Formats: sequence, structure tokens, C-alpha cells
Amino acid sequence: MVENYYAVIMAGGGGTRLWPLSRKARPKQMLRLIDHRSLFQTSVERLQGLFDLEHILVVTVEEQALELQEQCPRIPRENFLLEPMPRGTASVVGLAAIALRQRHPDAMMAVLTSDHYIGDEQRFRQLLNIAGMAAQEGRLVTLGIPPTYAATGYGYIQSGEVTCQYDDVKIRRVVRFKEKPDELQAQLMLAGGDHTWNSGMFIWQVKRILQEFDRQMPGLMSGLEQIDKAWGTPQHEQVITQVWQGLQPETIDYGIMENASDVVVVPADGLRWSDVGSWDSLFEVLPADGQGNIIIGGHHFGLDTRESLVYVAQERRLIVTIGVRDLVVVDTGDVLLVCRKDEAQKVRHVVNVLKETEESYI
Repeated sequence: MVENYYAVIMAGGGGTRLWPLSRKARPKQMLRLIDHRSLFQTSVERLQGLFDLEHILVVTVEEQALELQEQCPRIPRENFLLEPMPRGTASVVGLAAIALRQRHPDAMMAVLTSDHYIGDEQRFRQLLNIAGMAAQEGRLVTLGIPPTYAATGYGYIQSGEVTCQYDDVKIRRVVRFKEKPDELQAQLMLAGGDHTWNSGMFIWQVKRILQEFDRQMPGLMSGLEQIDKAWGTPQHEQVITQVWQGLQPETIDYGIMENASDVVVVPADGLRWSDVGSWDSLFEVLPADGQGNIIIGGHHFGLDTRESLVYVAQERRLIVTIGVRDLVVVDTGDVLLVCRKDEAQKVRHVVNVLKETEESYI
């Protein structure tokens, strides 16, 4: 077992590709899409047995914190770290690292998502434990999902030679990160066999990642040190707000990982993973009926309807579909979305336009 090991759950995102159900006030991680639990509750519960609740930190924004605390009230209130405003995952990781350094100078941290589906939770805990052991040697560790198709919506990780092995898991050196390729690049990477999808989950020593911040993002590191000095004082909120206002949004992938040293990837096979990133991705994780349809909530009557998803928010509302194939129909009461299943990724573009013209629907 890895000592001084903490889980950091990033829970401040918006999940725009699941609009109109996912909204600014109630984003994807708060939704109960898979079962009776929200995606956030599931992300906490699958850590049990590896992390106790005192060793789970949640980084979010103030407008989401209250409901997240209500969904998981057993996590100590002081373990919820609040960003004044979203500034990308690099700032999320940096804030959590500073908080953990205050608790233990040799803390280890697993940076995890709040809105992904993982079917084999025991395998997930096993891989986090193995990744923690690899990170104890000073490596920056990421989990790579073996690709099942040539996805253009995910980032990729190219792996090289084996650097170490724990149990039956061979850990490989990361050659490069490649963000969201075009279709031809994705096909080539899938055929090459040396690429995995970037899961967005990372494991490392707190002191090691702070060294990389100091080397690669000195402006952010300077701000983090200011926050560190003000931690626990009456000036803490004022200092963090001032620092955050001056930050440029940046991801941990671009800001740190692409040019970091001693980065390795753990092949996270067998997880039955999905990022639940769009309406069509629900076909990967939810059971369909005999016609291949997924019906969520409300009432639906389908005549000659196949391979479609229908979501109805209102219990007494009836949706009727006739002679349709491969559709996504989402009725939230104030918004009706209808699109082809293979066009579901474009929902985010609609959201970007509506932000300028119809803000009340976002």
C-alpha cells in the first residue's frame, strides 16, 4: 500500500456535450445518468478500499460546491478546495498540490475525474495502487486507455520501452502526447498499436509535480507560493482571488505533461472506461432494449424506432417516435434537442453559439 496517498477529484467542469441536460448550474458530474447515483458520487465511492474519505480532496468552483457537498456529506468540508473561477486543469492540480504539501511534505496524489464511467472498479483501484508505487520513484504517471476505435475526440499517448513492472502490469516511457488528431492520424495511431487514449488521470509525488510547475510554469508557481503563505490566514480568500484573476487558462497536459521529464504510462486495460462525453457515448455504458434503443425517464412510445436514445425529464410527458434510426432526442422541458447520433459531438458548438444569444438556456 502506498503511504501518504491522496485522491484529488477535479469536479468543476461543465460537460457541454451533454447539453441541454448538463447546464452551468447542474453540470455533468452532478447528473444521475447511469444509475441512482450521480457521476460524482460514483467517482467517490469507487475509491473506497484504497482511499479513506479524509484522503479524498475535491477541487471545484463555488457555485457547484454546495451540491457536491450535499451529495457526499461524509467528505470533510475542509477537503473541498474552491477555485474563484475556472482556469484549466493546471491550476486545479497546482492548488491541490499546495494544499497537500501543507498536510504532508511527502504526499502522493492521484488526480482523477468526477464524470467518467469505469465498469471494473476493483481493477481501477489495483491500477491506482500500481501507479502510486511507480510514482514513489519520482516518475510522473498517467493512465492510458487502450483504444477500441480511431477516436478523434480524445487525446493520445504514444508509449515506448518498458521502464518498470509491478505484478503483471508493464509501465512504459511516454514518447509524446498528441491532442485530438484528425481521422487519418487516429487510424494510423490505432493501427500502430503503441498509442493509448489519454484518460486525463495522473499520479505523482506532490513535490515532484511542484518542481515541474516551477520549471515550466513559473508564473503559476509564483502565485501558488503566495497562496501557500496565506493559507489558513484571514487573507487566504483575497490572495487566491487575486492570483486566479491573473492566470491564463491552461491544461495540465499542455502546461506540464508535454514537456515534463520521466513521464510513464500505465496501460489501463480492462476498466470498461467511458468519459460519458456526449449523448452517443451512453450507448457504451447503458443497456439497450431489443430494438437497440435507450430510454431514460418519462414515457416513450416508439413505432419502428431503432438504435436511438430518448431522454425525457418530465415524468408525465410522452415522447412518440415513428420510423426513426440512430437519433438522439432529449427533452428537458424548456429545451428539445433532436440530432443524429453520429452528430452528437456537435452539441458543444450549439452551446458556444447560445452563450452569445440565449444565455438563459445554458
